Amino acid sequence: MKNAASLFMIFLFLCPHPSFADQDIVIQWAKKRITLTGYTRSKTTATVSSEVSGKLIRVNYDVAQVIGEKPFFEIDSTFVNFQIESTRHSLKKLKVARQKMSSQAAYLKKEFSRIDQLHKGDRATEVRRDAAEEELKQARFETKSLDIEKAVLDTTLKELQERKGRHHIYASKGWIVVKKRVEAGEIVAQSMPLAEVGDYGNLVVPLAVSGDELSAIRRLPEEFDAQLEGEPVKASINWVNPEFNEQTRKLSIEVALAGYEGEKRGGLRFSMPIEIKTEGLFVPKAAVTNRYDNPRVTLKETGKTINVMVLGETDDGLIIAEDAGLAPGVALKRMKNEG
Repeated sequence: MKNAASLFMIFLFLCPHPSFADQDIVIQWAKKRITLTGYTRSKTTATVSSEVSGKLIRVNYDVAQVIGEKPFFEIDSTFVNFQIESTRHSLKKLKVARQKMSSQAAYLKKEFSRIDQLHKGDRATEVRRDAAEEELKQARFETKSLDIEKAVLDTTLKELQERKGRHHIYASKGWIVVKKRVEAGEIVAQSMPLAEVGDYGNLVVPLAVSGDELSAIRRLPEEFDAQLEGEPVKASINWVNPEFNEQTRKLSIEVALAGYEGEKRGGLRFSMPIEIKTEGLFVPKAAVTNRYDNPRVTLKETGKTINVMVLGETDDGLIIAEDAGLAPGVALKRMKNEG
């Protein structure tokens, strides 16, 4: 019994499993494996400019430093501070004048009421009543004028405070300084570029690809495997520029790295393998017989044998020249290779 069981196990090992042995061998389009390469850069770069003119009194970051909470540049705001202080004094003075006029208006209102009552009792002339009424109207007009003047000064103060804020120039927190054009002590002008910063927290890779290569990339999962400096990373397509470059005959695309926590800089070598269609047809080796160096395949449906020209070889198949009798999707007989 033991010997019989051993012979049965050997038989199972030597005989192919029916699910594989009976599986159709189908001709496919030939593909080749290529590797696209590129180099990292920051996702976004920005120019830091000044909105005001003045003397630069402080620069808080240098090239390669990460932007933090402090402003990048500080411009002398002495003259704006003087204007703000002067406007505040004017507002205080206006407040006193408004209180004085409000008090006077209240007094004139009481005085007009008293004279009006006397006029009704024929104890005051109409001229006196009209004069008191006119004084009250003028006091009220003056109060409204002071209110308008205060509103104008409030707006001026807000404008000056906003202008003062422009003397502190900020850049996006977490970005890295890649270029600095000025130093403390220099005079800067409005709209003058002062520095450049980049978002190296998010790295991207620009690539130029053919239509076939783009199609192959789009067949990959949304996040696909790639390598950065030889280490595995995940990547995805960020955008595809539809503009076609007639000189290179390629399209520009941008690949974004996903969840990368390594070194954040430009120039890191990125590579990704893809399979693209190439000339010829692909047939598994199990469908090819090669008696006397004469490779051929047999159609499963008709039994017709067709000689083939081998163009290349992979681990599991052969790339053969296209033939009128062969086409992708056609099933072939499984052959035992002959010497």
